[in-house]
Amino acid sequence: MPVRIQSLRGGATIKTNRQAGSLEPIETASIDELQGIQLERMQQSVRHAYTRVAPYRLKCEALGVTPDDLQSLSDIAKFPFTTKGDLRDNYPFGLTAVPMEDVVRIHASSGTTGKPTVVTYTRQDIDHWADLVARCIRASGGTRKDMLHVSYGYGLFTGGLGAHYGAERLGCAVIPMGGGQTAKQIQLIQDFKPSIIMITPSYMLNVIDEMERQGIDPRETSLKVGIFGAEPWTNSMRQEIESRLGIDALDIYGLSEVGGPGVANEYIESKSGPTIWEDHYYPEIIDPETGKVLPEGEYGELVITTLTREALPMIRYRTRDLTRLLPPDFGPMRRMDKITGRSDDMLIIRGVNMFPSQIEEILLGIDGLSPHYQLLVERQASMDTLSVFVETRELQDATTMARLRTELGRKIKSLVGLSSTIELSGPGTIERSEGKARRVVDKRPALS
Repeated sequence: MPVRIQSLRGGATIKTNRQAGSLEPIETASIDELQGIQLERMQQSVRHAYTRVAPYRLKCEALGVTPDDLQSLSDIAKFPFTTKGDLRDNYPFGLTAVPMEDVVRIHASSGTTGKPTVVTYTRQDIDHWADLVARCIRASGGTRKDMLHVSYGYGLFTGGLGAHYGAERLGCAVIPMGGGQTAKQIQLIQDFKPSIIMITPSYMLNVIDEMERQGIDPRETSLKVGIFGAEPWTNSMRQEIESRLGIDALDIYGLSEVGGPGVANEYIESKSGPTIWEDHYYPEIIDPETGKVLPEGEYGELVITTLTREALPMIRYRTRDLTRLLPPDFGPMRRMDKITGRSDDMLIIRGVNMFPSQIEEILLGIDGLSPHYQLLVERQASMDTLSVFVETRELQDATTMARLRTELGRKIKSLVGLSSTIELSGPGTIERSEGKARRVVDKRPALS
């Protein structure tokens, strides 16, 4: 029979067509049961990091805290943060908490801004990761009857293999396409007829554009569900993808430092923000400037404590992602709002704080403009300048181009508070991404 689950934290309810047997017990647990599991696992994880990771123990000693000080979930705020800088300072394996002979997998970031951040996994870590990504796909409506097309990159990036193992764990037939080769992506979608795709939203737009260029109606493909992650995207982008592709677009969240994709995912019944799998990850929201924990519902920086990771326990990891915690849709686990940007993504231009997602939101509200854009920030004399490069959806005459340019500049000035130079061009002229989009080119000299 269909089940109706009452949220015990936020009071909201949602009807679901899922069969009771398709939900894990933790998804229907009481808040007391969940918090009991969280505290036990948190105490184990903190003690594991304290006793096995010397750099973290030194940080605790500097604050005068030990694992014995963790007697309640709120006590985690007494402990020091972990940052990407800690991973780089202890490159490659200085934060690994198990002997290297127990490590079965190593992933790493691209390292484009310095040393890569290295992430290690035990066999149990890999199993938990597969279980959680399988839970994400199931929350998105997937079952073992589905064929799933993976367009996340494979290799050191966690996206491709994370999606792959999770889909196999659920029992899906997996197409391990990876990123790039857009024409081949479309051919396999046409020939194999998958029902689910896992891909970055910016690259999905690229695929849709290429389908239309080839004369293929994207709404007539076999795809029913898209699970999108690896970069921030707005609800306007969701509507764009859903209307052009004729699918349900779901948000998956994760980051390599805490294990990869699978930290949180939306339920297809609501699509109201990813539910955080709190039996494995404990979330906090902090003021990014002061580090103070903020009340539930306030916007700030997401901090995550891993509760079950063996090789690389992350205690109070500062994700730099800006969001807020929301009550559950159903069950005891809270949701996170869509990521509005990253604290280290924020551009400060002539004293105005701006996130690229604000420009995306404006573009998607103007008929005739596409969501393909790039921002160029430069310094001329002592003044910062912002140029916005945007494609039109179709070739336009000079009069229409002038009108669109004026409208976009006016809305950016009104909604963001910045004057900008608008550069419009025809379809296919903005740099395309086969993974995460490069939205910002900042050519300002570094401050000395």
